[in-house]
This record gives sequence, C-alpha cells and structure tokens, in this order.
Amino acid sequence: MKKYKKYPLLFAAQLLLLLLINNYLFAQDSSAVIAPVSKVKPVKNTFGSVWLMDNQTVMVPIKGTLEFDIQHRFGTVNNGAKDLFGLFAPSNIRLGINYAPIKNLFAGIGITKERMQLDINAKYSILKQTPKKVPVSISYFTNMVIDCRDKSNFTYSIHRLSFFNQLIVARKINKKLSAQATTSLSWFNNIEGYVNSKGGISNKMKNAHVAFSLLGRYKVTEKSAVILGYDQPLTQHPTNNPHPNISFGFETNTSSHAFQVFAGNYASIVPQSNNMFNQNDFTKSQYVIGFNITRLWNF
Repeated sequence: MKKYKKYPLLFAAQLLLLLLINNYLFAQDSSAVIAPVSKVKPVKNTFGSVWLMDNQTVMVPIKGTLEFDIQHRFGTVNNGAKDLFGLFAPSNIRLGINYAPIKNLFAGIGITKERMQLDINAKYSILKQTPKKVPVSISYFTNMVIDCRDKSNFTYSIHRLSFFNQLIVARKINKKLSAQATTSLSWFNNIEGYVNSKGGISNKMKNAHVAFSLLGRYKVTEKSAVILGYDQPLTQHPTNNPHPNISFGFETNTSSHAFQVFAGNYASIVPQSNNMFNQNDFTKSQYVIGFNITRLWNF
C-alpha cells in the first residue's frame, strides 16, 4: 500500500489494466453463450419417391412441384412360358398427376384400368425428422375412389365410392437405410353379397378393412437402391379374406425422375382394392411384375 501511495499513477494504471482484462474475458464468455446457433434442418430424401412399389411413402414434395405417375402391373408369373411369365397376360395400369399447392401438401387425381377407378387423393406432412429434435417423419394420406364402370353395376351412385386413410411413420436411419411403417383403414360402400342359409342376403366381406405395412430401402449406390415391402391384412371377413403382400425390387432415381421395378402379390394399384381384395398367394408363387415411373417438374 505504501508503494501505491507513493506512486498513485502506477496504482491507477494497474487497476485500469485489471478492469480491461476482466471486461475482455467477460465479453468473450458472453459471446460464447449468446452466439446464434445455426438452424437444424429436417433430413432430406428419406425415400426417393412418393411411391415405394404399392405404397405411398412419407415424402411430400416441395411447394410448386408437379408430378406425373405411370404405374403398371403385369399378370401373375405362375403360368410360366404360357404367357411369358405374365408379361403377355391381362395387365393393370394407372396414370396419375399430383401438385403441391402449398408447403407440406400434395394433392392429385388418377385413373386405373381395373374397374375404371378414378381416385382423388391428398397427402399432408405432419412432422419431419430433424436431427436431435424429431426422431421420425409422419404423414397422412387419404383418397376417395369412384368406380366409373357402367351404371348397371350399381343400384345407387353412392355405391360407387370407396375411401382410404393411412398414417405413415418413417425414419432415415442413416445415409443408406430408411424404414417406414403404416396403418390404414379401407372402406367400400358397396360389398358383394350372397344368399345365406335363411334366404336373406349377407355381405361376403365387411365394408371396413384395417391393415398395416412395413417398408425398407437400402441404397447400394448414390442413385440406386434395393427396396422391400410387406403388407398384412388385419380384419377378418366372413369369406374371401385377402392375402398378405410380399414385395421386393430395385429403384433408381435422379432429381426429377424415379423408376422402380419389382415383384409382389398386389395387382390392383389402388390401395384399398389391394388391401381388401388381394387373392394372389405368395405361397403359390402368384407374383406379378410391376414398375412405377414418376416425373417431377418444379414451378
């Protein structure tokens, strides 16, 4: 203290230096605390297309995306060379077009050869997988289908309608592997009947049908992947219970195209028809070869 009394300017200088050092350290510490954190973005490209063989995926394209779909299913392969393993058998085809008018919504329309089914559909992204925040992506898909065959097939116009609702949960596990699980409810206003033992009319099936599916995709190169799927019916009907679907195939895609070729038991393309009425049995090798082509444009 005597030293500082003798040299007051030295004391003042040292005190000022200590204040400056303390202020600098505090500023450094504060900047480390309040530094803005870069925004964590949702994962991209969980799947390569809105379709994975016979099922919708969790994917919803960005706003302004227009998509055109071509889906084709040949006949069953179990007839062998008689119809060239189903390639020359009666086939089924669907043409569809979809658009994303707003963020997280994809809606469209399609027409299928089987029973001339016209479908109006929509898919909405509820959650998107985000690193360290949201573990999975969730989307909801729904459609309404109108059977456009001749009116002689129906007593009332309302009998032409069927509906499909599906909750889709998916996760991109790593850069190569993605997995998805869904649960669905199908509903048909019109169900075929039969004359029962009491002389009355009973439905062959229930109007509602519950099912689930499991899907997987593993990338083998930057633009190609192996794809697998399993669909399991849950509802038990009085007759004609549908068979499960096992599917497997190969996918290749670019930023604007996706092409999938695969084999599976489903042949109907429209999801509620597949879930309710599939009679192709994989234990009897009743597989069909199919392919999906999608083309995207961004506006």
